[in-house]
Amino acid sequence: MNSASNVPSVAAVDWGTTRLRVWLVDEAGSVLAERRGDDGLITAQAAGFSTILEGHLAAMGAPEAMPVIICGMAGSRQGWLEAPYVSVPAPIGAILAGAARVPGQRRDIRIVPGLAQRQVDAPDVMRGEETQLAGAGLPAKGRHLVCMPGTHSKWVLVEDGAVAGFGTWPTGELFSVLAAHSILRHSLGEQPKHVAPGNPFFQRWCEIALAEGGDVTSRLFSIRAAGLLQDLKPDDAAACLSGLLIGGEIASASRRYRKGAASIVLVASGALGTLYTEALGFAGLAVRAVDADEAVRAGLIEAARKNGMIAGSGVAA
Repeated sequence: MNSASNVPSVAAVDWGTTRLRVWLVDEAGSVLAERRGDDGLITAQAAGFSTILEGHLAAMGAPEAMPVIICGMAGSRQGWLEAPYVSVPAPIGAILAGAARVPGQRRDIRIVPGLAQRQVDAPDVMRGEETQLAGAGLPAKGRHLVCMPGTHSKWVLVEDGAVAGFGTWPTGELFSVLAAHSILRHSLGEQPKHVAPGNPFFQRWCEIALAEGGDVTSRLFSIRAAGLLQDLKPDDAAACLSGLLIGGEIASASRRYRKGAASIVLVASGALGTLYTEALGFAGLAVRAVDADEAVRAGLIEAARKNGMIAGSGVAA
C-alpha cells in the first residue's frame, strides 16, 4: 500500500453485464482517475477478463502490483470468478469483507460477493447492488428501506446495518419486453422511447397503478385502446407504460416492506432517478436521493478498506 497522497493505491471496478467502470483511488479514498467502457461481462467472456482489466489499468498508468476490488457481474457464475453469495440476514460490513480472491493473478484481485435470500417462498439474489448499499450512507441504527431502480429493481430492507431482506421487480425488463414484443409495440412505435420527466401521462398512469394497489395487468391493454380511440401518441404511450409499471412496483414493494420505515432511500442516477423521485412523491413517500454512481464508488472504497487494500476502518460490521 502507498502512504503518499495522490498516489494510486487501489483500483475500484464496477463490472456490469454491458458496461465497465474503473477508478484509481489513493490511500485517503480520493479518486485520481476514471475510465468507462462498453466491455462488460458479455465482451469479457470472449476477450478475457484479465486482458480487458489490464488494458484499462495500463491506459490509466496504474502500478503493476496495485490491488483491485471488483463488484458486479464479473463475480457471477458466467463471470471471471463466481464469488459465493452471502445469505441474508447479513451485516453490510461483513459482506464487503468476504470478497473472493481471483487465483493465478500477479495482482491481488478480489470480487465482492452478492447476496442470496433463501426463503422457500421468496428466493432472490442480487449482485452489485450490495456495494451500492454500502456506499449509500445509511445510518448504522434503525430500519431503512432502499429502492434501487433499474432493469431489475431492488428493494432492500436494512435493519441496524444489516440486510434483513430484499425483493426484485423486473420493471425495466418488463418495459422493454412489452414495448418490443407485445401488442403495445404498435402503440409505442419501433424506436425506443425515453420518458420525459413531467409528462402528464406518466403521472396519471402512475397514480392509477398506485390507486389500484399495483394491479397493472388489467390496465395494459388500455394503452393500446387509447391509441386507437383517443389518438394517444407513441411518446405518451411510452409514458403511460412507464408510469403504470413504476407505480405498480412502488405499490407492491410498499405493501411488502414499508412498515416501520420512515422514508425511502432512492439510489439512482439520471432520468430514471427523476422518474422514480416523481413516482415516489405521487405515492406520498418521503425520499432521500443518493446518486448511484457515487454510491457504488464509495462502496468499493469501503470494500477495499475492509479487505486491507487501503487503510481505514471501513463501514461498521
